[in-house]
Amino acid sequence: MSDCMKFPSVETCDSNGRENHTVVADMDGTLLRGRSSFPYFALVAFEAGGCLRLLMVLLSAPLAGLLYYFISESAGIQVLIFATYAGMKVSDIESVGRAVLPKFYSSDLHPESWRVFSACGKRCVLTANPRVMVEGFLKEFLGTDVILGTEIGTYKGRATGFVLSPGVLVAEQKAKALRKEFGDSPPEIGLGDRDTDLPFMALCKEGYMVPYNPEVKAVSNDKLPKPIVFHDGRLVQKPKPIMALLTVLWIPIGFILACLRIAAGALLPMPLVYYAFWALGVRVTVKGTPPPPVKKSSGQTGVLFICSHRTLLDPIFLSTALGRPIPAVTYSVSRLSEIISPIKTVRLTRDRATDASMIKKLLEEGDLVICPEGTTCREPFLLRFSAMFAELTDHLVPVAMVNKMSMFHGTTARGWKGMDPFYFFMNPSPAYEVTFLNKLPLELTCSSGKSSHEVANYIQRVIAATLSYECTAFTRKDKYRALAGNDGTVAEKPKKKANKIMGC
Repeated sequence: MSDCMKFPSVETCDSNGRENHTVVADMDGTLLRGRSSFPYFALVAFEAGGCLRLLMVLLSAPLAGLLYYFISESAGIQVLIFATYAGMKVSDIESVGRAVLPKFYSSDLHPESWRVFSACGKRCVLTANPRVMVEGFLKEFLGTDVILGTEIGTYKGRATGFVLSPGVLVAEQKAKALRKEFGDSPPEIGLGDRDTDLPFMALCKEGYMVPYNPEVKAVSNDKLPKPIVFHDGRLVQKPKPIMALLTVLWIPIGFILACLRIAAGALLPMPLVYYAFWALGVRVTVKGTPPPPVKKSSGQTGVLFICSHRTLLDPIFLSTALGRPIPAVTYSVSRLSEIISPIKTVRLTRDRATDASMIKKLLEEGDLVICPEGTTCREPFLLRFSAMFAELTDHLVPVAMVNKMSMFHGTTARGWKGMDPFYFFMNPSPAYEVTFLNKLPLELTCSSGKSSHEVANYIQRVIAATLSYECTAFTRKDKYRALAGNDGTVAEKPKKKANKIMGC
């Protein structure tokens, strides 16, 4: 009989009245359902180091697995740490830990472990994972007070790939770390999932095992301790070994396919782009009845399409759905995106008077599209709508945009936005759904006495209801503070370093 049987299952732990208690938990297999940390090392490798770094981690995985299961758990983890981190900037690792990993960690949170962990007043995590990798998620999203993890060596701001003393926190090393942290005041509860967790669990007043059960469902999104509104990174799916291998193999094929799709959108007449996209595996679904183009001879100004913002390709797919190019106003897109764009793009200056004058002039020439959220959001939320557009015209048509990507996200807050269109079109079969809603009635516009904020909030609610999304008051600044550590302001100096110039 396994030594694990000495401790009862976590399901038997009473979580009531634990407000003054301390809980100490392992991470992989305990707080998280999955026992393997490989997908998270692979995420760091790809998001901070690129495709070649991910390939290096993949090639090292068989050796790491052999050492882990047959020789030394510590040695296997050290191989993964070296392959992932050697030479990588510490700031990049921290950035991935803050902006990318929480989305994947949150989707794997064990319901029973979280029930006990969240009930305690003081929370500690003991993990073999590098502390720098998990700290952002554990502190920001789980309210963890103490994080005892493996420490990696650094030199001049870069990780060496080697582990600092006392080494990888496994087995007895976890117990030593626990004694050092808590001294003669043992924690009330210890949570683990394997034999190597027993030494630290034995130091706690109560110990509970988390049995491995691949069928257990993760904590649902609506019950997460903190909703994931913003997250970054290119990978859509958790890169388990097979998925990581497929990603590496697909990238050269996907890039060629993306170039073909972009060329078709940029070079073909807009009425043909819809059919070209379908022939190349890009699905575009159009719902609702769009308004006909305005004739200049009528003297009427153009329609302002108000879109929810999913990627910088929203205006292009709107034009594809209409079969005619619609100019778009943008805050900042890369020069490459402007060059390959099949529609006219006009940059906003963020000077209210200047931008208002420019938009009015564009509407006199015809229809126009704007994304008043100011930045993209991947999750089912709508950010706060900037209200300026409502003051400029009464001809407003809300448009609900939805996209589907199976492999890569077509947005980024930390990386170079020039690659956004390529990553979107690198998906095997990306899809866009464009839903045209009814034109805003005159009595709901500013001309009828409504304030611009009332109009903007109403359109936000209409689009959210159509998509079954949730309205929020978050803004562009909130997103970039959460993901990039700045407020998303575009630097005016053209020589500013690229990683400080943030787009939408």
